[in-house]
Amino acid sequence: MIRWMLLMFILLVLVNSATGWVRKIGLGRLPGDFSLRILGREVFLPCASAVLMTMLMFSAIKLLAWMM
Repeated sequence: MIRWMLLMFILLVLVNSATGWVRKIGLGRLPGDFSLRILGREVFLPCASAVLMTMLMFSAIKLLAWMM
């Protein structure tokens, strides 16, 4: 459980730091992704995108493990 929470945290930090690039490929517009303006700063919380990316990475790792 801790591993998944750590993975989600790291993924959120990485996606939040690359907000402009992520929005260009369309991942910032899924239902469940939040963009808030707090004290003049925009905060991006990509909850649905993080879940989608985690599932894709997990599937890719399982596929690679199955092929080897």
